[in-house]
Amino acid sequence: MKVLVTGGSGRLAKYVVKELEGKYELVLFSRSRPPEDRAHLAWIQGDLNDYTDCQRAVEGVQAIQHLGAVPYPVDHPQIRPQRQAAGIELPPFDMTMRTNIMGTYYLMQAAVQAGVKVVVMAGSNCTLGHGYRISNKPFPIHYLPLDEEHPTDVEDSYSYSKLVGEELLASFTRAYDIRTYVTRPAGICPPERRKAMAENVQPATGWSDWLWGWVASEDVAWAHRALMEKAEELPPHDVYFVNGADTTALEESRELVARFRPDLLPLAQRLQGHESFISTEKARRAFGFEPQYTWREYLDF
Repeated sequence: MKVLVTGGSGRLAKYVVKELEGKYELVLFSRSRPPEDRAHLAWIQGDLNDYTDCQRAVEGVQAIQHLGAVPYPVDHPQIRPQRQAAGIELPPFDMTMRTNIMGTYYLMQAAVQAGVKVVVMAGSNCTLGHGYRISNKPFPIHYLPLDEEHPTDVEDSYSYSKLVGEELLASFTRAYDIRTYVTRPAGICPPERRKAMAENVQPATGWSDWLWGWVASEDVAWAHRALMEKAEELPPHDVYFVNGADTTALEESRELVARFRPDLLPLAQRLQGHESFISTEKARRAFGFEPQYTWREYLDF
């Protein structure tokens, strides 16, 4: 089977390629040349924002691992000035929306025309709206741990683009019977980042809008392969949180709630130890997702 990997030069693609290589014919699609670890694979240079490029990329493809995206809200009113002050060249203010929404639309249109059977897209836990907050209003938590049924409350362009992307794929499933799946990873961490986390971790000093969420790159890659391979056993379209079983905090989860959000204590009674604030139970039941890695293995104590 021929599998297209968008964002093929990116950090997550390294691990998805490791999961798929040797089992499938892989084609990478990205704007920049893939690094040495993927230089031996077929590569199509192109941009998701160009429909013709997407058409070239999907030719002869049966499945797509859609990893390409702008990974943050480039128009965010706090982030943009910070980057400008640091001398970082700013992308167009609308790049997140164009790439993550229209780029996905172009890819899906091309996929349908090419007869692609399965698309697995890397979404984000940000679809909840708990990160990249713009207003001073805290994210409204209705229950813990959070899951796929929890209401969203997005404020920024990145979170919105990922939420819209989920529904965009669902619409293509309804219209064209193409099978589509979206993962919602939190803070994707390769081994070197996990080591750095353990070396630099400090006691928490306040509540984290990011809920101390994280996931190993290898676990996300495994989930992407499993969803593609088990598509016929799953609903035609679905969305799954995939994150680590624990948090990035030294403190246990209920302790964090008691110290920084005591108003949420009645909702946190089920949390055990360092259990994540976001549940992966749906992914476990659907396709056997079980996080295999923890950054705590690198702690000295």
